[in-house]
Amino acid sequence: MPAYNSIFNEDSSHQTTQNIGKFPLLPLRTRVRGPAFTLPLCDLPAHLSPDPNDESYDVLDEVLSLFRANTFFRNFEIQGPADRLLVYGILWISECLSKIRGSMNVREAQKEIQNIALDVNFSIPGDPSFPLNQLFNSPSSPQEAETLRQYLCQLRQELASRLLARIYAEGPDKPSKWWLSFSKRKFMGKSL
Repeated sequence: MPAYNSIFNEDSSHQTTQNIGKFPLLPLRTRVRGPAFTLPLCDLPAHLSPDPNDESYDVLDEVLSLFRANTFFRNFEIQGPADRLLVYGILWISECLSKIRGSMNVREAQKEIQNIALDVNFSIPGDPSFPLNQLFNSPSSPQEAETLRQYLCQLRQELASRLLARIYAEGPDKPSKWWLSFSKRKFMGKSL
């Protein structure tokens, strides 16, 4: 059985979607400032995602819903630009989960995750330390590199926020053991 691919591959292939180094800058449902086009917010609780047919459904909802299933795969066939974003998002969730311990309450976890999400000294495609350079191209200019860094920072902050809402959906005192059970798994044998 193959890994699950993104339903946004068609959207990210259009001429209207900006791609920097094969990384698509897809719209996000977020309040975090950045270069991404903002989708309308939804009225659902933070730990739930809208229906995939809803206009508020974005690629981060898809990353969160496919994370646990795709984590079991060591190989992943890229079928479009949105799959590259899916791979990056899954690796980012793995990074976040590795920082959360079973004894942390929501405040401690939020502090830990926000510290790494707000750090702007992370590698981007084209940097020698970036683990997925074989999937991406380097940005063609310093301006593109800065736009990509801002987009990834926006994506990391929003994804971290939604992940914490899901991990602590049952209460602020203890994280979900069902999410933490994936903290040691490495998707494709890689980590950010």
